[in-house]
Amino acid sequence: MVEEQLIPRGITDQATLEAMLTVPRHLFVEDAMQARAYGDHPLPIGSGQTISQPYIVALMTQALELQGHERVLEIGTGSGYQAAVLSRICERVYTIERIDSLLGKARKIFDRLHYHNIVSRIDDGTTGWPDEAPFDAILVTAGGPKIPEPLVKQLGDPGRLVIPVGDQQVQELQLITKENGDISTRIIEQVRFVNLIGTHGWRD
Repeated sequence: MVEEQLIPRGITDQATLEAMLTVPRHLFVEDAMQARAYGDHPLPIGSGQTISQPYIVALMTQALELQGHERVLEIGTGSGYQAAVLSRICERVYTIERIDSLLGKARKIFDRLHYHNIVSRIDDGTTGWPDEAPFDAILVTAGGPKIPEPLVKQLGDPGRLVIPVGDQQVQELQLITKENGDISTRIIEQVRFVNLIGTHGWRD
C-alpha cells in the first residue's frame, strides 16, 4: 500500500508514511472486506458511510503538516481509521461522529490497539467542539457545501484545516491556513466524499 499507492503519488511526509505503515487498516473494515482493506479504493463500513481510500487518508494527513505536539479535531469518525492514523503523529485527537453504531465500533478498536490519545463523542460535527478549542489542526472527512464557520473560529492561529467543499457529487479538497489573523485557501485535489450532515452542512 505504502510503496505502490502512496509514495509514487507524492506522499513524502515521513510521519504520515510511518503512521500508514503502523495502523492495521484491516481492523477498521468489516470481516468480509478484510482481504480488500489495503486496496486503492474506499470501502463501505455500514450506515451509508465509507472508509476513504488509503491515498486520500494520507493526502489529508500530510496536508496538516503535523509535528507531533498538536491537538487535532476530526469531524466524522466513521470507521476510526483516519483518527487512528492521526493519533500516531499528534499529541491528541478529538473526533466527532453522528452515528452511534459507528462510533461504538471505532472505540472498541481504539481500545484494542491501546490508542489512548483519541477522545470521541457523538454530536453534530459541523458545530465543532468548542469546549476543547482552539485546535492546532482540523480535518473533515465528509463533503459540505461550505466551510462551517464554527470550525474556522475553533482553528488556532497558526492552524490548518482540511475539508472537502462542493456539491453532493464532487468536491474540492481545500486547505485553509490561519496565520497572524489572516486566512488563506488552497485547493489540493478533486475528491468525492459522503455528505457532511449537520447545522452547517447538508440536511439529513
